[in-house]
Amino acid sequence: MNDVELFEELARTRKRLLEQIGRVIVGQEPVVELMLTALFAQGHCLFIGVPGLAKTLLVSTTAKALGLNFSRVQFTPDLMPSDITGTEVLEEDRATGGRALRFIPGPVFTNLLLADEINRTPPKTQAALLQSMQERQVTVAGRTHSLEAPFQVFATQNPIEQEGTYPLPEAQLDRFMLSIEVGYPSEAEEMEIVRRTTVGEPAEVVPVLDRSLLLGLQSLVRRLPANEAVTRYAVRLARATRPGPDAPEATRRYVQWGAGPRASQHLAVGARVWAALHGNEVPSIDDVAAVAAAVLSHRVLLNFQAEAQGVTPSQVIAEILRGVPRS
Repeated sequence: MNDVELFEELARTRKRLLEQIGRVIVGQEPVVELMLTALFAQGHCLFIGVPGLAKTLLVSTTAKALGLNFSRVQFTPDLMPSDITGTEVLEEDRATGGRALRFIPGPVFTNLLLADEINRTPPKTQAALLQSMQERQVTVAGRTHSLEAPFQVFATQNPIEQEGTYPLPEAQLDRFMLSIEVGYPSEAEEMEIVRRTTVGEPAEVVPVLDRSLLLGLQSLVRRLPANEAVTRYAVRLARATRPGPDAPEATRRYVQWGAGPRASQHLAVGARVWAALHGNEVPSIDDVAAVAAAVLSHRVLLNFQAEAQGVTPSQVIAEILRGVPRS
């Protein structure tokens, strides 16, 4: 396909994915739209919400609709780094009597990795994902193994206040392109959930694209144009989260550390993908604003004053969005 055909296919693929995911997942349209943005931007995605909101089901359903290799790791306090990356074992050749090390790949060797309840394991094991998320490769026993493209991590996280959880290191949080808050369904949606899950067989999900098409669509969005105004607005938003004399009042009052340059990159790319998924070749300021909260909220470290007053990162980002000039 040429770029024009790929662009037209992107909108059709979005529609088919929404249809297949909607056969299993009730509501959560904003969550699904942001997830697809991360998917086509080749970014990693963190879903935050209390247990029972179908975060795991959403990721596994998406994997089925994509027709990709899929692995799921249930993070627990006793999980070891080798349980994720793999390990080398010593094997003996019975014919020759010789011995050799053989690498047994872990679940990270897949296309879409579901890191379920990622904050229930200690930081040492969480860090096992850092290299794979940033470099798309894994080093075990001094040997580096490449991961097949596409490789993306979709992780779920329980609220940090719950017992038995560990905060994710800032370096790992920054690897996630988007952090998506998953809320409770409405009453009507919850009624539909109960009807679907207590009567009859679960709905079947069929793949709507293959690996080669997904790679083509992911490559396309990087070639789409982005005007100077969109790039400037993305940079201004990221810089507005950093404390300093020129920072917005909400930042000066409540933020200890702000977002780094990777946030500017993800804002620009996320806006481009969001626009393309909705049929627009060139992103606008509104497209940047649509992804801003998901890009920035997990990259803002609040100070003690914010915690004492119950101020959340989302509230700070909302104030920043209202205060940063759009032109």
